[in-house]
Amino acid sequence: MRKVLVIGIVALSMLFGSIAASAQDEWVPALGSFVLPGLGQLINDQVDKAITHFIIDLGIWGAGITVAYLVPPVAIALPIVALGWRIYSGLDAYNVAKDQGFSIGSVENGVRVSYGF
Repeated sequence: MRKVLVIGIVALSMLFGSIAASAQDEWVPALGSFVLPGLGQLINDQVDKAITHFIIDLGIWGAGITVAYLVPPVAIALPIVALGWRIYSGLDAYNVAKDQGFSIGSVENGVRVSYGF
């Protein structure tokens, strides 16, 4: 399952430009975690942290929607808090990938995608 996620992130990064072409492969988990908190941690092989980041994101939205229903002005802060969490999750995935020496790339024949730590 993780290989499918990695292939999807690589395809997405190739679609959006220079992320896959650059030498900084740490951006792949960072982008994944920004799009879906916990995805970058899953790519970095940190399953417990990935589940935690995803559950916290769900909690932010669930509690935020509930509180926003009771106190409507809070609805303005909900996207800001959610964006802040996604930025933190992406930065965490980036820093871990950088510390572990994460790299990803295609093999010569272009059929397989490999990644290593």
